[in-house]
Amino acid sequence: MNGTIMSYRRARRTQTTNQILVKPEGVSKKEETTKLMGKRVVWTTKAGKKLTGTISKPHGRNGVVVARFLKGIPGQAIGTKIEIVS
Repeated sequence: MNGTIMSYRRARRTQTTNQILVKPEGVSKKEETTKLMGKRVVWTTKAGKKLTGTISKPHGRNGVVVARFLKGIPGQAIGTKIEIVS
């Protein structure tokens, strides 16, 4: 399953670069995100390096989820595709 990185998880004056908002393909409701909790996400850089994280919780009610990484994700990742694996 694939998804799109939408943004960092952020507040009014801060942003958390190790937490990103992901919109999975084919998911449009909060209830559908429960099957994705705990799954791994993999983002691949242009150089081929793979950064992995896990889906931790839903965000809002339109099917967006929060993925956490150990280190921050670069700004070039926003708007790109991410792979959701089990």
